[in-house]
Amino acid sequence: MAKAPVPGTVKTRLGVHLGMEVAARLAAAALLDTMAVCAEAFDDCHLALDGDLAEACQGELIRAQLAGWTVHPQRGSGLGERLAAAHLDAAGPGATLQLSMDTPQVTVAHLHAVRDAAADGDAVLGPATDGGWWVLALSDPAAGSVLAEVPMSRDDTGLRTREALEAVGQTVRLAAELTDVDEVADARLVAAGLTDGHFLRTWREVGR
Repeated sequence: MAKAPVPGTVKTRLGVHLGMEVAARLAAAALLDTMAVCAEAFDDCHLALDGDLAEACQGELIRAQLAGWTVHPQRGSGLGERLAAAHLDAAGPGATLQLSMDTPQVTVAHLHAVRDAAADGDAVLGPATDGGWWVLALSDPAAGSVLAEVPMSRDDTGLRTREALEAVGQTVRLAAELTDVDEVADARLVAAGLTDGHFLRTWREVGR
């Protein structure tokens, strides 16, 4: 799940402090790193995209990195509906792992651990430190329909997501907790734990 990193439309909480152009550059860097890890971890990768890469920071590089991917436009009136639709659009054999562009520190090991935890058909939810979640794996894509009713971008979104899934019969296992990059302090913390990648290099250029 990603928004095209167009200044003024992505990472606006970062943009308040760093400027919208800088925020979009960091968003692009996070997306590029996330895509690289997904492509290394799995053969079948999908991007549910909101917006136009022609207007985006690093749009040409992102398009080049999408070679071999399936791209779907996001659909739905709210984030929960778009998340649910993206699960259906990307569904295939086995579990579908859904994550966003907010955790550039994610590794192949993180993703393989989620895949393995979902191997028996369980749902797997990766909590974020802000109370949301960074990954959701579902073997039954129809179960994702509950996301349309979960309040998003709140400090109880992760808990409510888990409760909603359990209410429709899903057994929910928890993955490792990661930090979403939403605020300057998040970006600083995540960058400090990286050794390479687009996000780290961009942060070293623009961070403060």
